[in-house]
Amino acid sequence: MKIARGEIENGVVVGNAYDKYGSRNHIIRFIMRGYDNALNELVHRTKLTDIHEIGCGEGYWVLRWYQEKMKVRGSDFSGKVIDLARINAVEAGISDSLFEQLSIYDLIPERDSADLIVCCEVLEHLKDPEAGLAALQRITKHRIIISVPREPLWRILNLARGKYITDFGNTPGHIQHWSKKSFLRLVNKYFDVLEVKNPLPWTMVLCKAFD
Repeated sequence: MKIARGEIENGVVVGNAYDKYGSRNHIIRFIMRGYDNALNELVHRTKLTDIHEIGCGEGYWVLRWYQEKMKVRGSDFSGKVIDLARINAVEAGISDSLFEQLSIYDLIPERDSADLIVCCEVLEHLKDPEAGLAALQRITKHRIIISVPREPLWRILNLARGKYITDFGNTPGHIQHWSKKSFLRLVNKYFDVLEVKNPLPWTMVLCKAFD
């Protein structure tokens, strides 16, 4: 799978900085298994098969869910990563029409709603995460899954593996930082939190739209 590897677009780091899904590092693979298991469990628990992934990056999850026969699409603000997602789709023998360039701030219900919204590893990149959550609230019909890095654990683990030392372990492009408690406090303003998972080192929540 082609990834952005920390490319810059309009002054913003886009896509994945490294190939975390294809890593041969045993620690990274262990961590990613935990993340994969948590996200998969929440997705399948909803029993919803109409999915829109906001901030889909290079398309890893969209393509995976498509192969599970789900009705799925992905969007990302970055034209560069959407181009990569489309290339990855074609190389997998899948239509590249699953992907669209679209900013989270521009989401509208008529076009972008789905039974299940997935927005993972996105909010930490936003200058205005509350506006992002308000946009997600507009398009969530039933359920939404959101995840962010759990701080300060995320940066501590980066430092432990010798990464981003001069930035005190902060991954390029991360401009927002939440502990589990502070993230839940934020999300509760926009959704009812049904379940919280803590795959190391993330906070992941399954929520429903307010009644």
